[in-house]
Amino acid sequence: MPRQEKVTKSKVQGEGDYEAARRYRKRTKEYLENNDVEKAAVRAAPRSRAEAEDLKASEAAGRKRAKGEDPALRRRSAPRVDASTRGKSSRH
Repeated sequence: MPRQEKVTKSKVQGEGDYEAARRYRKRTKEYLENNDVEKAAVRAAPRSRAEAEDLKASEAAGRKRAKGEDPALRRRSAPRVDASTRGKSSRH
């Protein structure tokens, strides 16, 4: 008789794991509170023109395989429209 695996209840709900999201937020908050983010950004910057070009080429290669930009990113950068003027034409 084949051995049966013990089935455990998954904590994944919807498209993500809530516990993993909580751990990520906690670690990110702790990092921001305990580290100099500006210094980290300077240390992470390319050290030469060649390294900068290599990073750009790598990013371009990654984007080439991507399905496209997340539409939510574009919506965030769009100008806000006052609710009282939404849907009204500029011609009166």
